Amino acid sequence: MDAMAEQVTELLAADLDGGFTELVRVHARSVHAFLYRVSGSAAEADDLGQDTFLRAYTALRGYSPQRRRELRPRAWLMTIAANVWRNHVRSSVRRPVSVLRVDDAEDAWCDTGPGPAERALNADDRGRLVAALSELPEHQRIPVVLRHVIGMSYAEVAQVQRCPVGTAKAQVSRGMADLRRLLAPRELKEEATT
Repeated sequence: MDAMAEQVTELLAADLDGGFTELVRVHARSVHAFLYRVSGSAAEADDLGQDTFLRAYTALRGYSPQRRRELRPRAWLMTIAANVWRNHVRSSVRRPVSVLRVDDAEDAWCDTGPGPAERALNADDRGRLVAALSELPEHQRIPVVLRHVIGMSYAEVAQVQRCPVGTAKAQVSRGMADLRRLLAPRELKEEATT
């Protein structure tokens, strides 16, 4: 466990409310980024993030100080966020996942291009990436987002997905292969089908 996680868990063990405030401060951005990428909507990510932290606080109230001290906060929160997302999908099957507008994508993906021309190309690429990501099935989208957007290790992805590490690696690998296929230029897709 890294020093920041250890500090948060010690605070949670000593003072639930103060520790929870720190837990939210440290992990809110990652939880929101995860929910934003799997849902495709900033507003949904906000609502689902609030639900995630509400469920986390409710659970922590029932934990002993020792159990709070032993938490792996990031993986634990991402597990809750993934479950909140799955419950949301089950309860709203009739509503399709929305695709982000390019303007929305600019806020969530880092822009490393220095000039306006590069920014225009990057915005187009981000828009295509966001659209392709929303086309992945949930069992691939969640692990890809956890691994490549949130930056979790395969062990953490496996913990969130409640599967062996090898399965998590396979889910990420298949998801990335499907993303590459979805993002391939149209000419390459046409050549592959002929």
